[in-house]
Amino acid sequence: MYDLHVSTPDIRKRIESLRTRLEQANRAYYVDASPIMSDREYDELLNELAALEAEHPELADEHSPTRRVGGEPIDGFEQYPHTVPMLSIENSYSAQDIAAWVERVRRGLEGELFASPVFVCDPKIDGVAICLRYEHGLLARALTRGDGTRGDDVTHAIRTIRSVPLRLFGPAPEVLEIRGEVFLPTSEFERINRQREMQGDELFMNPRNACAGTIKQLDPAAIAERRLGFLAHGRGFISDDGFAQSHTEFIDAIRALGVPTNRPLATATDAQGIIDTIEAFANERHKLDYDTDGLVVRVDRFDQQTRLGSTSKSPRWAIAYKYPAERKKTRLLAVEHQVGKTGKITPRAVMEPVLLAGTTVRHATLHNYGIVRQKDIHLGDTIEVEKAGEIIPYVVAVVIDQRPSDAVPIEPPQQCPACRGPVEIEPPEADPRHGGDPLLETSRRCLNPECPAQVREKLIWFAGRGQMDIEGLGEQTIDQIREQSDIPLDHFADIFKLKHHRDALLALDRMGEKKVDNLLASIERAKDAGMARLLAGLGIRHVGAATAKALARVFPDIDALLEAELWQLMPMAVNRMPRQRRKELTGSEEELSETYETGLGADTAPVVYEFLHSEAARRTFDELRAQGVSLASKEYATRGDLPAESAFAGKRIVITGTLDRYERNELKDLLESLGAKVSGSVSSRTDLVIVGASPGSKLAKAQQLGIETWDEQRLLQALGKE
Repeated sequence: MYDLHVSTPDIRKRIESLRTRLEQANRAYYVDASPIMSDREYDELLNELAALEAEHPELADEHSPTRRVGGEPIDGFEQYPHTVPMLSIENSYSAQDIAAWVERVRRGLEGELFASPVFVCDPKIDGVAICLRYEHGLLARALTRGDGTRGDDVTHAIRTIRSVPLRLFGPAPEVLEIRGEVFLPTSEFERINRQREMQGDELFMNPRNACAGTIKQLDPAAIAERRLGFLAHGRGFISDDGFAQSHTEFIDAIRALGVPTNRPLATATDAQGIIDTIEAFANERHKLDYDTDGLVVRVDRFDQQTRLGSTSKSPRWAIAYKYPAERKKTRLLAVEHQVGKTGKITPRAVMEPVLLAGTTVRHATLHNYGIVRQKDIHLGDTIEVEKAGEIIPYVVAVVIDQRPSDAVPIEPPQQCPACRGPVEIEPPEADPRHGGDPLLETSRRCLNPECPAQVREKLIWFAGRGQMDIEGLGEQTIDQIREQSDIPLDHFADIFKLKHHRDALLALDRMGEKKVDNLLASIERAKDAGMARLLAGLGIRHVGAATAKALARVFPDIDALLEAELWQLMPMAVNRMPRQRRKELTGSEEELSETYETGLGADTAPVVYEFLHSEAARRTFDELRAQGVSLASKEYATRGDLPAESAFAGKRIVITGTLDRYERNELKDLLESLGAKVSGSVSSRTDLVIVGASPGSKLAKAQQLGIETWDEQRLLQALGKE
C-alpha cells in the first residue's frame, strides 16, 4: 500500500497517476480487448486510490474510478428532456420486409445530389437503450429512452459500469451525446441465476429484464454487483457538425475516445446483401457474450439520413430485423418442487426431451404456483416451450385441445417438500388457507430454519459476525466438517456439541490444536450471545437484526416471546386498526396502552407468530436450551423505559472515524437501543453524523449536504456520559 503520510503534492501526483492508469486499464479491456493488467492488480490499485482519496477528501473528483460504486442510494428518478428525440426503430421479420424498406429508402433519396445509399448492419443488442451526454469530455448525464422525448436520469447506475468512460480520451466536441445499449452479459446472467437458484430466489427470465431491473435500482453498490456492460451504436446531439459524416466514421471516432462500440458487421448496397448478412449472423450471434434478437440496418451517411427524416415514432433511415423465437411442443411428465437455500419452493417442469435452440431440454421453469394456476397446467399436458432470451427454458402455454382425459392438476405443496415444515404464501391475500385468491401467488416459502435444504447456508449465517459471532466457523470450516467427517452438523444445536468431537476435528486437514481450541472457545462464548443475536441468527422470515433487537427489548426471554399473543407482536399496527378488528385480536374494546415497537406489522407478525408456534421452532429452542445456550434478552427493558422519548429516537445516524470510548458496533447497538437507525452511508435523509478521528469522505459528504455533525464529546454529553 502506498504511504499515506507524505506531502500533499506527492499525494496529488499519485492520485492522478492511479486515476489515469485505471482509466487506461478500462479502455484496454473494454474497447481494445487487450488487457494491460490482471483483475487483482486492478483491484489493488483501485483500493489504494480509494484509501488516498479518503485520507485527502480535498482532492476528491466525481469522475474518479472510485466513484463508480461510491455514490449514495438515490431517493427516486428525475426526468429530463432529450435534446434530440430518442425514437424506436421499426421492426421487420422477413426478406420481403427488408426488400420493401430498401425500395422506400431509394425512392426517398431520388435526385442527383444523393448517390446510391450504402447500408451498414450491426447486431441488435437486447438490452436497455441509454443516451450518454458528455460535456467538455466528462460524463454529465445518462438518460433512459423513456417516452422518446423525456427519459429517467440513471447517471448513478451508468457510472458503475466500468466499460463506460467517465472522461473521454482526447479532444471531443463541447457536447457529445452517445447512444447505446446497456446489457447484462450472458456469462453474468448465468452467474446471477446460479446464485439466485442457490439462494432459493426466482430466476430472472432473460438478461434484458434483469438489466432493466438493475438500472432502476436506487443503490449504486447493488447495481455494480451485476457487472453490466455497454456498447455504443448511435448519436444524439453533437455541438460540432464536422465531428463525423457517417455512422461508420462516428463509430470510429468515439471508439478512439475510449467508448466501447457495437461495430458494423458488414456493409451492403442492396437488399440481397443485407439478407445475406442476416442469414450469416443467425448462428454467429449465439457465440456473443450478450443477447441479440436481430440486426439493425441503417443508411450509413448522415446527410442521407437527414434527407430521409423520421416519422413520429421511427427514423425512416433504419430498420431492425428480428429473428423468430424457437418454440417446441412436448409433454409434461412431472413437476419437481425444489426448495432453495432460503426456503423458497419453486415448481420445475420435467418434460419429454426436446431439441430447442440447439440444445436438448428436459426441464423448464414454471416460475411460481400462481402462474401454474393462471396457465391451467396439468400433469400429462402437451405444452409449448420456449427459451427466454434463448437461455432459460420456460413453459409458454398449454395445448388445451390435446389434454388427455387422465391429466391431473398440479397441487402446490401445503408443507415443505424437504422437511414437512410450515410454508408461507406471498402475497398474504393469495393464501387460499385464509380465503385468498391463489391466482395471485408469487412465492411459497418454507419457514423452518433447520430445513435440510437450507441447512448449510443457515449454519453459515448463524455463526457469522452480527449473529452468534463464532470465530473460526466460516463457510470453509462448515463445509469441511460436513463433507470430510462423520461429525453431525445439521442443526444449530449441533454447533454447540462440537466440543464432544475434538479428536475428530483435529483429524481434519489444517485443523491443529490451537485452531480447534480457539473454535471451541468461541462456540462456548456464543452461548451467552443473548436472545437478540440468537433470533437474528436463526434466519426467521421477517426477523433481521433490527427486528430481533426490538423484540429483545420488549420480551425478557424466548419463553415470554413464545407466550405472547399475536397482537402483542404488533401493538402499533393493532392500534391503527378499526375497533372491531382490535376487539377480535385482543378480546377487548379498549384502546391499547402498549405502543412499544417490535419491528413487526400486520403482514409480517402473523408469519413470525406461525413459526414461533411451530413444532420446528419448539424443537430448535429446546435443543439449544439443552446445550446451555442462553435464551434470555440482554436488551430487555420494562415498557415504561423504552426509548420513545430518546433524543436519538427516529433519527438516521451515520458513524465515521475512530472513537475513543466506543467500538463502532458497540455504539451502533447502543444508539439502536435508543431508537435510532444507524446507516453505513451518508445521504440527504441522514439526520446526524457522529465524527471520530480520521473520518474520511463521509464527513465531507455530510458537510456538503449541510447535515449536523457531532464530535465524541457532544455525543457523550447527549448520552449522559460526561
